[in-house]
Amino acid sequence: MDAHRSGCPINLSLEVFGDKWSLLVLRDIMFGNRRHYGELLANSDEHIASNILANRLARLVELGMLSRAADPSHKQKVIYSLTEPSIQLVPVFAQLGAWGRRHLPASPELVIRAELLENGGPELWDAFMDELRELHLGIPRTDGSGSVLGALTEAYLGELERSGAA
Repeated sequence: MDAHRSGCPINLSLEVFGDKWSLLVLRDIMFGNRRHYGELLANSDEHIASNILANRLARLVELGMLSRAADPSHKQKVIYSLTEPSIQLVPVFAQLGAWGRRHLPASPELVIRAELLENGGPELWDAFMDELRELHLGIPRTDGSGSVLGALTEAYLGELERSGAA
């Protein structure tokens, strides 16, 4: 790995996530369950360019934030999965979403997941991280709880329908 500007943990984190796209790619994998390049490209709310997406995916794999494996259902596709360090970003995403919801002109259909995560607090974040571990790492959940991802997606789709943006 290249030399770092400093050993400050904030600096080191920004060296991983400080570009315009990396956190958004992780967000789309985490909250949208988009696991293939084509899904990420076609469903990007921010319209990421194909070359930028390819670059960020490769970089996130290199940094150990994502893993990449052949898709057994299609010879030419790969599946991207979150790694444990990425899964542990759930509280960070929850706090970023809460801050953005309070201080920026966010759209209602995109606010709902942030609001649910903020209101659910650490207990919900832990349940979501356990679900992501099951989905991405193959580690079964022991508590048999319901799907946090399903509830977040359902709330988002409900807001889309209410707003007429669907």
